[in-house]
Amino acid sequence: MIPALNLPGPLAELTAACDAYEAALMSNDLEAMDALFWESPLTLRYGVGENLYGIDEIRDFRKARPGGSPQREVIRREIVTYGEAMGTCNLEFRRVGGTKTGRQSQTWLKTPGGWKVVAAHVSLMAETH
Repeated sequence: MIPALNLPGPLAELTAACDAYEAALMSNDLEAMDALFWESPLTLRYGVGENLYGIDEIRDFRKARPGGSPQREVIRREIVTYGEAMGTCNLEFRRVGGTKTGRQSQTWLKTPGGWKVVAAHVSLMAETH
């Protein structure tokens, strides 16, 4: 059985969490980003140049990243919830001044502490002209 898709309540909650993540990423708010990731050794983030396993590796990467994430413009975003406690946020972006299209995929789980990213993947496509 397929769970109900995009129920209004969970969709609104996850959209707000995704908005909060983007704001935290662009302002390099490490505390806010940490609060939006599942605090678990099972959490993972595959980045453009790194594979991070567990919340500790993700935190260490962010702390060591001078200036935080490059600024970017979101080109397209698709959010889907599956039932009341699972969802995905996939987006395309372009870094300011860049020519490559980036992609970000996040899997979110609703926990007692709110929506949390349990898995993320960021990649860049070939140059566009």
